[in-house]
Amino acid sequence: MRTVTVGVLGSGTVGQDVLNLIQRRKSVFDDIGVKIEIAGVLVRDVNRPRNIPAGTRVTDTCDFLQECTVVIECMGGVDRPLELLRPYLRSGRPLITANKAMLAERWSELRDYALSGNLYYEASVMAGTPVIGPMSTVLRASTFVQLHAILNGTCNYILGQMEQGRDYAQALAEAQALGYAEDPPTLDVGGFDTAHKLAVMARFCADGDFDYGRVQIQGIEHVTAQDIADAHAAGERIKLVASLEKEGDGWAARVAPQRLPADHPLCTAGESRNALVYEAEESGTLIFAGGGAGGMVTASAMVGDLLDYLLGFPGHVPLH
Repeated sequence: MRTVTVGVLGSGTVGQDVLNLIQRRKSVFDDIGVKIEIAGVLVRDVNRPRNIPAGTRVTDTCDFLQECTVVIECMGGVDRPLELLRPYLRSGRPLITANKAMLAERWSELRDYALSGNLYYEASVMAGTPVIGPMSTVLRASTFVQLHAILNGTCNYILGQMEQGRDYAQALAEAQALGYAEDPPTLDVGGFDTAHKLAVMARFCADGDFDYGRVQIQGIEHVTAQDIADAHAAGERIKLVASLEKEGDGWAARVAPQRLPADHPLCTAGESRNALVYEAEESGTLIFAGGGAGGMVTASAMVGDLLDYLLGFPGHVPLH
């Protein structure tokens, strides 16, 4: 039995669920001959109550990073986690993250670590619904044509509530009250969260250097009840759609509200689910749908990445 030392940055909902899932799946780690030892969990407030395994070390410093075999980053944000992780990454050790904003906006610094196989980030797009893994492996054999996706549950919820008669402000307030939307909610409703995820995907199927700044972004803030009604009358629904399509000699990446036929796969996947329609010449059209947010859903992908690392599989490598 070999011991693998794991550090966790952040102990919000996802971080807590990662720790609990590692404990819950102890038998799986035992089967591959690994004992997981948590070196430390970085938190803002060490006195705050948390639902984590008893005896887990929580600390407001990163002194445990130097002893970690692998780190799982659950902080979110862009510059703060990268600042903490730079010395660790430079040492050539692996990082598991769901942080699509950091991956999207700081790719110029992170790309070399990804190319070396040290970045694992299945959970960064559609959380526990695996799309990064297939894109970075078996789908490489097919010639990519286009993709269209719904990648933000908050927008999906708001637009669904508007279909039931609420106006945008009412639907947004309800989403915030239920904890679906952040305060302020701009990252979600402005389309930026979706754009981060689209940029991450584009690097596997279009351009390994795809820059987040190339994504054209329009949120749902200006969708009105009349827009919803007009779409309904035409047998359509409005969704915030991320699309990546060939345009001239390059690729066009867009996030914007679109009217879609009510029976379109992006409309039938379910109100609280993310969905992706992926098209390539040889594989044909593929549809992925499932949970795209939530603590344990996200933790399942992150712990899955941990198992991949332990079994010797490299991280998610973009196009070269």
